[in-house]
Amino acid sequence: MLRRHLLTKNTVFSLTMSGSLSVVAFEGELNSIVKEYLDFGGFDKTLQDFERECEQKGKPIADLDVKSKSNQKLIGIQNELMKRFHEGKRNKYFTLWNESLPVTVRDGDSVSQKLEFYLNIYFAVYPIRFAKGQDEGEKAMQGFKQYLETRGSTLSQTTEFLPFYALPFVPSPTSHPSYKELFSDTWLKDLEVRLEKFLTLALKSTPQPKLFELYQINQLQQQLVECERKTMSYIKRHNKVQADYHNLIGVTADLVDAMEATLQGKPITPEKLQTLCSRLFSTQFHQSVDLTRPGTAGDVLRASIAPQHDDKFAYKTLDYEKVKHDMAHSTDRNKALLLQALRWRLTQSAPHLRDPVMTAFVQNDLLGCATPGEHRDVVLSLLTAPLEILRQSASRMFNAFASMSAGRTYLAQNQDLFKGLMDNLRSEDKDSITREMILGALQKLSLRRNLQTAMIDKGVIEWLVKVLEDNDSLSDYTLEYSVALLMNLCLRTAGKKRCIQNANQTLKVLSDLLGHENQEIRPYVNGALYSILAIPTIREEAKAMGMEEILRCFIKEDQPDMNRQIEFIIKQLNSTESVDEYESDDEEDEEDEEDQDAMESDLDKDEILKPEGDELSGEPLLAGGYLTRGANSARARRRQQKDFDGMNEPLRRPVTPSHRRLQDPSRKSQPRYVHRTLFLGRNTRGLKLRI
Repeated sequence: MLRRHLLTKNTVFSLTMSGSLSVVAFEGELNSIVKEYLDFGGFDKTLQDFERECEQKGKPIADLDVKSKSNQKLIGIQNELMKRFHEGKRNKYFTLWNESLPVTVRDGDSVSQKLEFYLNIYFAVYPIRFAKGQDEGEKAMQGFKQYLETRGSTLSQTTEFLPFYALPFVPSPTSHPSYKELFSDTWLKDLEVRLEKFLTLALKSTPQPKLFELYQINQLQQQLVECERKTMSYIKRHNKVQADYHNLIGVTADLVDAMEATLQGKPITPEKLQTLCSRLFSTQFHQSVDLTRPGTAGDVLRASIAPQHDDKFAYKTLDYEKVKHDMAHSTDRNKALLLQALRWRLTQSAPHLRDPVMTAFVQNDLLGCATPGEHRDVVLSLLTAPLEILRQSASRMFNAFASMSAGRTYLAQNQDLFKGLMDNLRSEDKDSITREMILGALQKLSLRRNLQTAMIDKGVIEWLVKVLEDNDSLSDYTLEYSVALLMNLCLRTAGKKRCIQNANQTLKVLSDLLGHENQEIRPYVNGALYSILAIPTIREEAKAMGMEEILRCFIKEDQPDMNRQIEFIIKQLNSTESVDEYESDDEEDEEDEEDQDAMESDLDKDEILKPEGDELSGEPLLAGGYLTRGANSARARRRQQKDFDGMNEPLRRPVTPSHRRLQDPSRKSQPRYVHRTLFLGRNTRGLKLRI
C-alpha cells in the first residue's frame, strides 16, 4: 500500500491512502500536544472525552514542561492563588504556583525569586499573625527553614534578605526590631498588591501551545533558507570587492613607482603598461591590447566594464596522472616550470576559483601527502634538488598550499613533510627565496597542533632564536615569519619550557627586536615575551637583566594599543603564577584555524624562472600538454595561448610588503597566520591582545 511520511519536529506519522492514522513514535507527546491545545482553546467537553478515550484504549499522555492556558483559565488560576494566599495554605499555594508559572520565570526572573522569598516569609509568620496555635507556628517555621536551605539559599548573599535567615531561630518575632514590620497591615497590603500585579503579568507570559509552534515551523524554515541564500550572496560579493580592493592597491603602488621612474627619465615601456592593465582587469579582461596606438587606454576601460564571460580556464580538468608522472621523470627545468604553472592556478586566479583548484589538487593527491609511496618521496626530494629553480618552485608550491585551510589540512597528513622542510631550511643560505618560502609554509603549518609539537621537539625554537640574533641581515619576509613562528610555538606550554635552557639568549633577542624598525613584528614579539614570562625561572632571568626598564622605554604617547600590550607584559613579569596554571592550554582538542584564507602576492615575488626559446609557462603550458583527453585540441591550444598573452607573468611588487605597508598606512597588513588570540592576564577577562 502506498505510504507517505510526514515528519514534524518531534512526531512521526505513517499515513495510508485509506486515511487511517497510526502513530509509530512519540505517541505520548503527541497526545499531550492535542490535550494542551484543547485546554488552551477552552474545549472542556472535548478534552474530557479525549482523556477518557485515551484511558480506555491505553494510550499515554505525556506531561509537558510548560502548559499553555486560555485567558479564562489564567484568571481562574490567579483567583485560586490569591484565595490560597489569604487562607495561609502554603503547600497548596506553591503546588499551584509551580504548575502555573514557567520554569524560566520561576528560576530565571529576579522579581519572581524575590517575591517567592517574601511569600515564604508571609506563610512562615501567618500562624503567629492570626493566632493559629503553637504547633501550626512551629510547622510553618520548619517549612520556612527548609526553604532557606534549598531554593532560598541563592539569595543568602543579598543584603535585603540576609536578616530573615535568622527568623526561624528567634523566639518572639513580633517583638524583635528586625521583624516587627512583618506583622503590620501596611506590609501585608503591600505584599498583596505586588503579588496581584506579578501574577497578572507572569501568567499572561505563558507561551502558546506547541501545536502553534509546529504550524509555524515550515514558514520559519523557508525564511531561514532565504536568509542563508542572501547571506552567501552577500559574502561572495564582499569577497569579490575585497579582492578587487587589494588588487587595485597593488596596481596603484606599481603605477606610482612607474611615475617616479618617469620623472627620473626612465619612461615606462608599452610592455610594462600592458602588464599593469592585465593585472588591473585580470578577472574580466583577457585579450592582448596594443598600447602603442592612440585611444587604446580608453578601449581597455570600456572593455573592462562591458559584459564578460566567466573565467573558464581554471575549470579545465588536468590529467593528473601525467602531471605526477612528469613531476617525477621530466627534466629538472621542466619540473620547475610545471610546478610554477600549477602554483599560478592558486596564486593568480580569481579568489572564487581558488577553492575548486585546491579541491582538485587535494582530491588527486598532487603532492603525495594523502598516500605514502613513491610519489610522496619524489615530491619531498624536490625540496633538496641540486637545481636552485626547482627547489624554489617546490618551496613556493608548499607555501601556497599552506596559505589555505584545505591545503594545511592536506599537508598535515604527511608525517615526513616536516623533516623535508627542516632539512631544506637548514641547508639554504640566509637570503634565499627558497628559505623564505619554507619559513612561510612552516609558520602557517604551525597552526596544526601535531606539527607544533614536532617543531618544538626538533629544536625549531632554538634555531629561530639563533637566526634572529642577526636580524639586521634578514629580509622583511624572513623576519616577520620567523618571529610569528616563534610566537606560535611559545604559546604552547612545551614551547615555553623549551626556552628555559637558553633563557638569557631568548630574552636578549626578543628585547632587541622590540626596537627593530619593522613595526609589523611588534605584536609577535610582545606575544612571545608574554608567553615565556609565564615560566618563573625566565621571569627571574628577565628581572636580572632589567627587562621592566627596557619595556618602559618603548611606551610612547602615540601608540595606546601597543602601550597596553607592554603594560600586560610588565604585569606578567611581576606575576607570581606558575606555568602549571597554563597547562590547560595544551588540553584543547580543536585546531585553532584562521577563519579566512589569504593568497599573498609574496608567493610569486622575484621569480627567476622564465621560459626560454619555445618553452611555455603558466596556463599555456598546462593547456598544451596536461589537459584531459578531448580538451587538448590544436584549436583549444591556440585559444588558450591567445587568452593568456600578457597574463602568464607572475605578479611583481617593486618593494617588500612590509615596506609598502609602512609607506601607505591605509594598506592593511597581510595575515601572518597567528596561532590564536592571546589573553593577557588571568584576571583581565575581556581584555585580549589580538596577535
